[in-house]
Amino acid sequence: MRFINSSLVLLVSASVLLSTGHAFTPVSRSGVRSGKSSLCMSAALIVQNKGGGHGELGFQLAKTLTDHPKISSITILQDDACKDSSEPFCSYATDIPNVKIVKAPLSSDDSMTADAMKELLGGASFDYVWDNASKKPEGAGKAICDCAKEWGVKLYTYVSSAGMYQNPTQFPMPETTPIKDSAGQAKQDQYAVDLGLPLVSFRPQYIYGPKSNKHDYIDWYFDRLVRDLPLPIPADGTQKVSLTNAEDVASLLASVLNDEQAAVSQRFFNCGTDQLHTYTDVAMMCAEAAGKDPASVNIELYDADLFGKATFPFRMTDFYVAPDMAKQTLGWTGPKHSLQGDLTDYYQSYVARGGPTKQMSLVKDWEIVFGSTSQFAVRSVYDQYDPLVIDTSEVNQ
Repeated sequence: MRFINSSLVLLVSASVLLSTGHAFTPVSRSGVRSGKSSLCMSAALIVQNKGGGHGELGFQLAKTLTDHPKISSITILQDDACKDSSEPFCSYATDIPNVKIVKAPLSSDDSMTADAMKELLGGASFDYVWDNASKKPEGAGKAICDCAKEWGVKLYTYVSSAGMYQNPTQFPMPETTPIKDSAGQAKQDQYAVDLGLPLVSFRPQYIYGPKSNKHDYIDWYFDRLVRDLPLPIPADGTQKVSLTNAEDVASLLASVLNDEQAAVSQRFFNCGTDQLHTYTDVAMMCAEAAGKDPASVNIELYDADLFGKATFPFRMTDFYVAPDMAKQTLGWTGPKHSLQGDLTDYYQSYVARGGPTKQMSLVKDWEIVFGSTSQFAVRSVYDQYDPLVIDTSEVNQ
């Protein structure tokens, strides 16, 4: 009879588990997902601001990275100035339960250092950093770069802004468009470069989404449509705009993992949909989503030089980007959403947020419409919202 050494069996079994990648991994609430071997862990850190136009991106990026084969743990370093009862922050626990959330005074503590940040993160280190919070290389902005340098990250992906572009002469604006060197985002880019970080910087604009906490752009249209008010639009209304769903922005930010070397080599990428709409197109699409007859929409085109931007949510001229570079370099397949396809759900959200009944000032609208029209009347469609007493006795009829 031949006896098999039990220690040898255990050793061989362990070896098989390790070689096949099926070693046991715990189901963790600390950011490590089950089913991934901790031996080849690539930890991702998402630095998330308190809200606003970029407020939903960290949440959507975490969802996008959850099933990515390169990422086995995700931590969100969340600015503690966020409102926990608002979206997307109130959905963290239910929608991304395996993502570790760490609160930090990112926007309120200008003295934040790398050592303090590392302490907040419990001494953990990360392979990939997506920075959706920093506005300048001071305080937390500098600290996250310094930490990334110490960790030796594979990528430092920064969410910048297309608002840095100035005096564009070509549309869509290419990545070579001159930028405002004084912008905080430009300084953040430069600090990362000076440190020798593998920087990839995205420049998004005009983001909306299902869990956004900034709704100014599209709400502007609905605010007037539901009240049967004119829509004061500057110039001739043919200026183009790109409005991008936050889920598409997140997939674009994650596309750096497709070709890391190419991402770092190119470095700067415009970030947005390739679907363009004119300002008047947006008005008609919103009208349809709100159940209004587009033929009944009253668009008041006005002299932008005379009245300025007023409350209009976009630039007075063309100002849009395209994701061509990301498609060519990173293999991004393009947006999955369209503005027209999303507007019905958006309108339902608008109604649920109390949009049709909220208090709002329409004085600027009144000034533009009254000043642009060729006929004057004492009674006004604005009376029920902003009743004004205007003396028109000396106005030439």
